[in-house]
Amino acid sequence: MPTIINQNPNEKNIAFPTRGLTAAQVYERTDAGLCNIPVDAPTKSVAQIIMGNLFTYFNLVFAALSVVIILVGAWRELLFLPVVLINAAIGIVQEIRAKHTLDKLNLLNSPKALVIRDGTEQEIEAVELVLDDCVIFKSGQQICADAIVLEGEIQVNESLITGEPDEVLKAPGMSLLSGSYVVAGKCIARLEKVGADSFVSKLTLEAKASKKLPKSEMMKSLSRLVLAIGILIIPVGAGLFYHQYAVLGEDLRQSVITTVAALVGMIPEGLYLLTSVALAVSVIRLGKKKTLVRELSRVETLARVDMLCVDKTGTITEAEMLVEQIIPLVSDLDVSQILASHVLNLGTENETMKALKKYLGETPAKRANATLPFNSKNKFSAALYDHGECYLLGAPEFLLTESLAEVEPLAGQGLRVLLLARTDSFESVGSAIPVALVALSNKIRRNAGETFRYFAEQGVEIKVISGDNPHTVSNIAAKAGIANADKFIDAAALGDDQSVVEAAAEYTVFGRVTPEQKRTLIKALKAAGHTVAMTGDGVNDLLALKEADCSIAMASGSEVATQASDIVLLNNDFSSMPGVVDEGRRVINNIQRSASLFLVKNIFSFVFAILSIAAGFAYPVSPAQLSLVSTMTIGIPSFILALEPNSARIKGHFLRGVLFRALPGGLADVFLVFGVTLFTLTFSEISFEQSGTICAILLAVTGFAVMWRVCRPFTLLRQALCAGVAVLLVLCVTLFREIFALSSLGLPSVLIVSVFALLSYPMIAAISRILDKIYKIYEKGIYIGFHK
Repeated sequence: MPTIINQNPNEKNIAFPTRGLTAAQVYERTDAGLCNIPVDAPTKSVAQIIMGNLFTYFNLVFAALSVVIILVGAWRELLFLPVVLINAAIGIVQEIRAKHTLDKLNLLNSPKALVIRDGTEQEIEAVELVLDDCVIFKSGQQICADAIVLEGEIQVNESLITGEPDEVLKAPGMSLLSGSYVVAGKCIARLEKVGADSFVSKLTLEAKASKKLPKSEMMKSLSRLVLAIGILIIPVGAGLFYHQYAVLGEDLRQSVITTVAALVGMIPEGLYLLTSVALAVSVIRLGKKKTLVRELSRVETLARVDMLCVDKTGTITEAEMLVEQIIPLVSDLDVSQILASHVLNLGTENETMKALKKYLGETPAKRANATLPFNSKNKFSAALYDHGECYLLGAPEFLLTESLAEVEPLAGQGLRVLLLARTDSFESVGSAIPVALVALSNKIRRNAGETFRYFAEQGVEIKVISGDNPHTVSNIAAKAGIANADKFIDAAALGDDQSVVEAAAEYTVFGRVTPEQKRTLIKALKAAGHTVAMTGDGVNDLLALKEADCSIAMASGSEVATQASDIVLLNNDFSSMPGVVDEGRRVINNIQRSASLFLVKNIFSFVFAILSIAAGFAYPVSPAQLSLVSTMTIGIPSFILALEPNSARIKGHFLRGVLFRALPGGLADVFLVFGVTLFTLTFSEISFEQSGTICAILLAVTGFAVMWRVCRPFTLLRQALCAGVAVLLVLCVTLFREIFALSSLGLPSVLIVSVFALLSYPMIAAISRILDKIYKIYEKGIYIGFHK
């Protein structure tokens, strides 16, 4: 029977938010399991990683094939099994390493909560909260559990959970839903539902039950490929066994060996593993650079980005602001005291207020009767004092119906300009009387110019999307070296979504952008065919971050922005972005290059199995012989090449590119082995075993030729790789041939091998040229069809 906790609202230390729970009450609730532990762990468990690598569809197929091989007593043909087990072990080790890296980084970036316990404020991890805790929520924070407001008022946005972008005022007695976030204000709230009982936890469980996370283009391609192969091997395998056993009259043992050899050749046993390991190693490398990647697939997405949308503050410039000057517009008011009072009453929860507090120092201030916190929709904050005095501080364009002449020169210098205005109520915005201008500056990040120059060289277009004055943003963007920074527009002048969409293609800098407009801009760029990344650090960036293909946040930004982003720069240094992009490109380019090695064997095995059934001859190679080819010309090279530096821009579709690289080698294998088969059937002095050895050697030679082509242009590492594989192949064929079921060859067989081996490279080159012409005709046809 569960422990019942006293939730009486009249209990002193629960009803009064200044006290909070006692240590004893926290212990009691923790012991009862009433903690705020999320239902969705940020990473897989070790058990899930092990199960995921061992119990795959193809591993089960390999296990079944191994059992069949053992039953017919062909122990030597089990050489493929150690390779499968080694692959699984490597995958498990690398994924666990990546998990440990991610766990450490997630701990650094885990959400915190300011809780009141025993009458004192304490900052703890959000997962350490318990039922009935009194928590202080401020602007920029995400509501971590369902709660009820006890004291203060806040404005929250529930768009992440309800889809409605409107901001909702929450006063004492009103409920807060976990998953929403605070836009403005400050309150104390008591947690009513925590952990699995909270609203966001139930949504998470429903989402996990109904659909999976979207896969990247590469992973979708691999999944489709694996599915297709998984389906095709069943009828092809069954047909080949029937052909060998019933049509050709081979005994059961030989029929099983032949069928298993073909099936082993059809399965790309290391391809999915190579991808997972390469991505896992990439996450580890990025972790060492203080970059948190929440999903492995985001490494690929970032590598494909051709449009980067950035906010001004925190990305181009440092987050800290400095007050450059205060310009009084009236002579009969103490501007410094009014601003000091504004800071006192509104708090220092944003950089603007922190800068004003630092500038004004110990200037005397007075308490207000009511306040209206700043939010990205209204673009101003306000404080109401005695005798109907009300002061507003915000963007001049939003407080006045006519522009001030003094604003434009300041904005043209890259300064952020705020207006202090006087009115008689919060609602009387348009009739406000200008009192003073406050000019603030953000220091441009030290390596901003170099960073944006890198993106320009890589063909990545930059869009600057900011809530500040467009003249200010344009000036800052130009100083940071962003191309076309002079093409700017005031988003406040864009009437509807269609206007925003049209502006997205024409302009580079967007000022006075609302959160909804930011999201519309991202949607428009995606609809235009771009892969879009968005960087941001504030609550006003959240909708755009969620919409982007890849979202990036600084760890120093608002909690809700960092928790919603795919990638978090824990060092708060935007100049580390080129290294992050290069890492993504290295992984994807190398996987694309190495994947073609795997598919050469698969293409040959599928086509030749079908060809042997149709033509009426036996499948020539055994599992042990294919293990030699796989290990030497696929396994070793692919893992070495996958870890090489490679920052070239990602182009084309993954699967199409890989298939076009693999087809020449696979088809060359088919033609050469078919030719050898016909030759050996004609000359009866060459035995079936010798024919199989000749075919295995030719497959190895062709595999080496494909690897040679993949390694171009050569580096010292690639030269060493080719030389090492060549030596290993010679040793295996000569000294260790019995291990790989290779028979000794007489002079006629050696001559056949030599002639066909010399044809291998020219044949691959010829097929490549033919396929290139076909591909160009295909692309031209698409281009013409698209422009009709």
